[in-house]
Amino acid sequence: MNEEHDCCSHHEHPKTEKPEPADLPEGTTYTCPMHLEIQQIGPGTCPKCGMALEPLEISAEEEPQTELIDMNRRFKISLLFTLPLFLISMADLIPGMPLMQIFSPSGLHWIELLLATPVVFWCGLPVFKRGLDSLKGFNLNMFTLIALGTAVAYFFSLSSTLLPGVISENVYFEASAVIISLVLLGQVLELKARGKTGQAIRALLNLAPDTARRVTDDGNEEDIPICHVDVGDRLRVRPGESIPVDGVVLEGKSSVDESMITGEPIPVEKFSGLKVTAGTLNATGSFIFRAERVGSDTLLSQIVKLVNEAQRSRAPIQKLADSVSGFFVPAVILISIVTAACWLIFGPEPKLTYALVNAVAVLIIACPCALGLATPMSIMVGTGRGASMGILFKNAEALETLEKVNTLVVDKTGTLTEGKPKVALVTAATDFDEKQVVRFAGALEKGSEHPLARAILAHTNGIELPAIQDFEAIPGLGIQAHVEQKKILLGNQAFLEKNQISITSLKDASEKAQALGQTVVFLAVDRTVAGFIGVQDPIKESARTAIHELQSEGIRIVMLTGDHRIPAEAVAHALEIREVHAGVLPHDKAAVIKNLQSQGLFVAMAGDGVNDAPALAQAQVGIAMGSGTDVAIQSSGVTLVRSDLRSLLHAIQLSRATMKNIRQNLFFAFFYNALGVPVAAGILFPVFGLLMSPMLASATMSLSSVSVIANALRLRRVKF
Repeated sequence: MNEEHDCCSHHEHPKTEKPEPADLPEGTTYTCPMHLEIQQIGPGTCPKCGMALEPLEISAEEEPQTELIDMNRRFKISLLFTLPLFLISMADLIPGMPLMQIFSPSGLHWIELLLATPVVFWCGLPVFKRGLDSLKGFNLNMFTLIALGTAVAYFFSLSSTLLPGVISENVYFEASAVIISLVLLGQVLELKARGKTGQAIRALLNLAPDTARRVTDDGNEEDIPICHVDVGDRLRVRPGESIPVDGVVLEGKSSVDESMITGEPIPVEKFSGLKVTAGTLNATGSFIFRAERVGSDTLLSQIVKLVNEAQRSRAPIQKLADSVSGFFVPAVILISIVTAACWLIFGPEPKLTYALVNAVAVLIIACPCALGLATPMSIMVGTGRGASMGILFKNAEALETLEKVNTLVVDKTGTLTEGKPKVALVTAATDFDEKQVVRFAGALEKGSEHPLARAILAHTNGIELPAIQDFEAIPGLGIQAHVEQKKILLGNQAFLEKNQISITSLKDASEKAQALGQTVVFLAVDRTVAGFIGVQDPIKESARTAIHELQSEGIRIVMLTGDHRIPAEAVAHALEIREVHAGVLPHDKAAVIKNLQSQGLFVAMAGDGVNDAPALAQAQVGIAMGSGTDVAIQSSGVTLVRSDLRSLLHAIQLSRATMKNIRQNLFFAFFYNALGVPVAAGILFPVFGLLMSPMLASATMSLSSVSVIANALRLRRVKF
């Protein structure tokens, strides 16, 4: 039993199945958040930027951060040596310090050398290793600058100690040690902050239980690892347990808390025939259900997969940071050289000391790490926050693009309405009765999965339905067949008119039904109209509020539906939608989107059916309702698990908040370097006599990266 359980331990389920790169062996794949093309098996560092790699896929249990553990240990040891070193360097400024009386200046330099060496060459070993790696591949990065600046300060001080009075009287061992200590502190803080970006996915992963209770054919029950559940298995869920896989209730009744998937706080009643979702929480009842989707096919696993892929994708705005980073480090090294030259030529005595201090300060302060982290950190936190709200972004581009939307095109059925129509009215023509109308209509609709068909069949109330022959469906119009040697037509008004069947006798009654928002389905028997059925699809309770709030956000709302104009306009009027395109055939929906785009509008399309897929793909942003078809979801950039337009409003607000966050990060990174480099070079010295020490530059540099990550993490607390 232990061996079985190990095969699907908690941290493995429901981890998504993502193919490993072809050139990598089996194992946990790690990647760089800034350079997604860098992948390897096991932890390590990115050869381009020097950052610690992260698992490509986040598991339920947080894995030990070996990089963080190592950096934390090195930082603590560096602190033990750096603090006394710093005090020695300040000995002549601290009243009552006896060191100046006990040791000569050269003797103090040797003590500083002994304290600084382990800090620089052991504690700072990862910094120098990454700096050297960057030079080998000419992928210059933040570690290039730090390693170069620290090495210059240390070896200049070493030369002054070995040859006192020949090169300089000053040493900067404390600067090199403090720089390393502050860089290590910055790495510790950064790694801790980066570890929090995966909390949203871990929260989803932890919803799934480790085991499931299978009901065997003989009625016995057994607990099995969740990875052993097969499609078709009968599973029992007891009170207070999480549902292990997706399925359909067979026996029993209960209420299920689906808030972690849908965001809806009110438990949903579940009984025979209704679907249940993996990760949702059963309340007080007990029931048996049949497993339909297991492993990576469950909705929970699909959500995790989408979020993982979105977090690892690149937003178009990232190109700006990439283009700047490409020439940034070489430019900083050049500025540092120019700074040293200017101080050597124009600076006061001791020229060499001033040149060294300011050149090193320029190298240390101009860290491009904050610039590189500005976009991916916000994308990771933003997509994770969306997942916790039931908003799934396919990639970072969809998250960025949604912010620009100024026009929203919405389908009616299933988007504005419940998508669960009911028969509201049956009207028979002269010489026919209502039972005949329902009987013939039910016979033609038997076996159909169309929402209108299900509504009509549900209304037959046990009426015996006759057999049909020569069945034929005419897309966008209706269906026809022979029933009891009579030719029966069932469809919209255009269908009957195309067959030259008059509806004059029922015209007034049908228009009244349509004015009430009912979809009218006409029935004709042997070329004579026999009656019509009015089907009402209730408007979603949340739709009115959502439409009003979207309009208040400055978004133009357009209804696009294949339904008849009159019922479509009735729904539009109830929701205060002023622009309606009704009676649009499936292949024409994309043309309506194109027309809006030709007017310079930035269009999002929200729908849930197969017939919406072309329009969803044509729009700048396709938005699929979670209750929709797989085709609609695959054609979309955003999926709303709740099938609620309020989620769409939240998605737009989240997109705006994320892009605002990214711009704040980029502005800070650019502003920080634009201001910091000139100050470090000594531009304020001629007027104010102010210089930036390498130690202060190091502290500022470390805080810049941490500040960018901390700002990105604020997205977890944004209110909608």
